Amino acid sequence: MQYLKKMKRAIFIESILLCCFGIVLVTGLLRDGFPKEEQAVEVEAFAEKKYIKWVDFNVSYEALCEAYKWDVDTYKEALEDPAVEHVNWIELLAYTGAKHGGSFPKGSVSEISKTAEKLKCKEVTMRELTKDMEYYAYYLEAYTAVLGGFVGEYEIQKPLENGTVEWQKCYGLKAFSPIAKGFPYNDYDDFGTSRSYGYSRPHLGHDMMGQVGTPIIAIESGYVEAIGWNQYGGWRLGIRSFDGKRYYYYAHLRQNFPYCKDLEEGSVVTAGQVIGYMGHTGYSTKENVNNIKVTHLHWGLQLIFDESQKEGNNEIWIDCYNLTRFLYKNRSETVKDVETKEWYRVYEMKDPAVEKYISKKSQ
Repeated sequence: MQYLKKMKRAIFIESILLCCFGIVLVTGLLRDGFPKEEQAVEVEAFAEKKYIKWVDFNVSYEALCEAYKWDVDTYKEALEDPAVEHVNWIELLAYTGAKHGGSFPKGSVSEISKTAEKLKCKEVTMRELTKDMEYYAYYLEAYTAVLGGFVGEYEIQKPLENGTVEWQKCYGLKAFSPIAKGFPYNDYDDFGTSRSYGYSRPHLGHDMMGQVGTPIIAIESGYVEAIGWNQYGGWRLGIRSFDGKRYYYYAHLRQNFPYCKDLEEGSVVTAGQVIGYMGHTGYSTKENVNNIKVTHLHWGLQLIFDESQKEGNNEIWIDCYNLTRFLYKNRSETVKDVETKEWYRVYEMKDPAVEKYISKKSQ
């Protein structure tokens, strides 16, 4: 009984103290005013940003080809038949990747085909398929960051039998191989191999060995973010996609004549356009030096989910070997101007992404 009396007394005293604290707090707010909106924003600014910090892009070449085929085929069919659903290739790949933890084992191609058939016939929706998949959203965002500018609508010049060209509207692969059509090269999957110049580091790109002067092609439309000398990459170009998610790095360009002459920082380029020439510059603090033993193009693809990742310890570079194989489907045909020594694409292309970017920039 005594214990209960003591407990009641303690609760009563605590209640009085809480009431006193409440009175003091309210008095202070009335005197000084409630926190301003700017203060709330400032506190919020210190909260950790949530964005993807790592991506392993392990999508196989065969899976890329199969998903792409379904996307293009169903796009055309859906235009003619409302009973057909257009299947998005990135969603297909993200669904398959989420099922297998980012890997694409044997049987993935067949699995992609069966899933696409069900989606096409509207037997099921992607939302229904993925409603209980914990990591689908992650793979969809990651794979969209990699492949977001590769497929879509565009216009391109096509040759006619009479020797002239005409503009044709198309849907499909509008990204290009980084090596011009007709120029030989050899490569292998060298992502992550050791490099020792300057400091020990992994190789965060893909090397394509070829001949000095081979025209280098813009893989995707974008704008020139970096141009000039880098002691590791020699004469190099950095091109950013319009959505800001992809940074294409082209390195070891030709001595004395590395770039197309009209390129500068801020220049807008269209996929398939000649941007520079293969060489073996680099590994020197002195400009215009050939210290790379083997002539090759090093191209890399950096993913950027937050600007803090652009340069620093949180950079995300992906293995481009299977992407390079996939892009071989679309090689830009070029011709040389004998007077200027420049190479140019033979068939011009109109990319809606370019027109949208230029229009927005001019506003």
